[in-house]
Amino acid sequence: MFKQRVVFVHGAGSFGAAAWPRQHGVALSYDALFLRRHGFDSVAEPIESSFDEDTRILLNSLGDDGRGIAGGHVVAHAQGAISAMMAAVERPDLVYSLTLVEPACLSLTAELPATAAHIGLMQPLFNVRHQLTDEDFQREFVRRVYATDLQQPVTAEEKRSARRLRLQAPSWEALLHIVPGVPTLVLTGGWEPLYEEIAGYLRETGALHRTAAGGHRPHDSPEGDRIIRSFISDSSNVQARAS
Repeated sequence: MFKQRVVFVHGAGSFGAAAWPRQHGVALSYDALFLRRHGFDSVAEPIESSFDEDTRILLNSLGDDGRGIAGGHVVAHAQGAISAMMAAVERPDLVYSLTLVEPACLSLTAELPATAAHIGLMQPLFNVRHQLTDEDFQREFVRRVYATDLQQPVTAEEKRSARRLRLQAPSWEALLHIVPGVPTLVLTGGWEPLYEEIAGYLRETGALHRTAAGGHRPHDSPEGDRIIRSFISDSSNVQARAS
């Protein structure tokens, strides 16, 4: 019996399998793929992000796997949720289910209070990001989002990470649409009104919303991991009956 595919799409920090430490065991029951978004590489210099390129990478991972089988479940975190939604809108036939963890889908809620306040705080910084050094942008970004200070990057990877952050396009610039007919779970950490506002909007359009401790990474908690696996399992059973 073939394994259904599960594709994991990371956010702006760690990438590939490193972004999903609790989900590695999913590979025991599914054909698990841990993607690297456009511009994320452990050696090559970071380049400007692209929502369209991220979507292409994701759709390619959901294509024919050599056994004549296409499609799978998509699990995406933060900025990765943007390309996940775009892929599901473009090819809903390939997306069995959609799990969005703390989704940075700000264009959906741009006019709602928490999102509007966040955009108002961050837009001036993004307006001058190409005039700032990687380190200065990262430090100011962290101050505005997390109200804390960050140590100066020292290692080569820390410096690449700072550059990647500066080269990420603002999340609110992505043109997003609701995904009709695709079972969707939104998992949030319950710590930040911005993400709860986005989750509430998606819930009103048909998504299931669950909360688990863990701040911006609720999928790292035992409860968050359980919620994700349970949703994929339920969606897998539905997909298997429909096949």
